[in-house]
Amino acid sequence: MSIEKQRLRKVFLCVKLVSMSQTLTTKDAADRLGVTPARVRQMILSGQLPAEKFGRDLVIKEEDLRLVQNRPIGRPPDTKAQTIAKATAKSGGKR
Repeated sequence: MSIEKQRLRKVFLCVKLVSMSQTLTTKDAADRLGVTPARVRQMILSGQLPAEKFGRDLVIKEEDLRLVQNRPIGRPPDTKAQTIAKATAKSGGKR
């Protein structure tokens, strides 16, 4: 390997290490957000939380956690139509 290629490789590895230090695994992100790693993956798949593939793992930039930190906790409340539909389904279609 030429000296120039070796220098480029060292620079690339240094840049990669610096960028990796600012990223989190799904487990680390889950710990910071107070949710499970599965919930973090759901947020990634739904597009709420950006992530990149690194080998077989998903990594999240620390700064991207701000996008989902202030999200409402839990499921959204039922609408009136959903409540009526559930009540109708439970009673076998009778009102």
